[in-house]
Amino acid sequence: MKKSLSFLLLFLVLAACQSTNSTLDTSQKTLYSTLWIQTAAEYEALTHQAFNTSAGLLDVALSDDEWSAVPDQSVAGDNLPPAIILDVDETVLDNSFYEARGILDKTGFDSETWNSWVREKKAEAIKGAVQLTKKADSLGISVFYITNRDASVQESTEQNLRSHGFPVSQGAVMSNGGRPNWTSAKTERRQLVADAHRVLMLFGDDLNDFVPARGMSIEERKELVGRHRNKWGVKWFIFPNPNYGSWERALYTGNEESEKERHETRLNRLQDKRP
Repeated sequence: MKKSLSFLLLFLVLAACQSTNSTLDTSQKTLYSTLWIQTAAEYEALTHQAFNTSAGLLDVALSDDEWSAVPDQSVAGDNLPPAIILDVDETVLDNSFYEARGILDKTGFDSETWNSWVREKKAEAIKGAVQLTKKADSLGISVFYITNRDASVQESTEQNLRSHGFPVSQGAVMSNGGRPNWTSAKTERRQLVADAHRVLMLFGDDLNDFVPARGMSIEERKELVGRHRNKWGVKWFIFPNPNYGSWERALYTGNEESEKERHETRLNRLQDKRP
């Protein structure tokens, strides 16, 4: 009888261990990338590099009346006032603190907690962003912020930007849903700015901040980047965001029904060059 109980207890312990190991804990999947954003000097070097380069090109862009960062925008002879367009999150404001909370609290992204975070107005300015926007403003270049933050938190967004010294004029922040045709694709909002301005530069952390790339495969996205190779670092400036974005959505086939299946897809995407 004692042996039977011992075997039963051993079986239950092993079963519990197997069950624990088969449960995928995704709460810390962005641990290293969040630590990199918050601690790596290399990350700050990259943001300074992008903003220093763009600041140095503003005078060149202003003097060339055919200079435009918007594909197919014909501006020669139109005398349109100049502008730049920047994304907000992970381009001019750092929200890695919200990501850190999710890791520590073992929770994922949630629109309610996200909007609460935005209302706290605690996001920090990304290194170099304030200086670039201030220089643009001093040169008479309008500064627009196109963000997929919800229109309901636009006031908090504007206050957070102003608290760091970003120039924010009336109508400069264009939030998702601010008008009926303003969608997360950002296309309509970029076009609205381009209809009335010569857009000198675009800044963002996602391919969709520059050109529509929704629903594209990994290969299609890379082809799109190559097609516009001459704009990167001259008219288009992109910032690293390993935590989230359309790059991650492009990993999946669309057939995954669980986080475990998505994790399997991520593993299958790894390339190790073995025969």
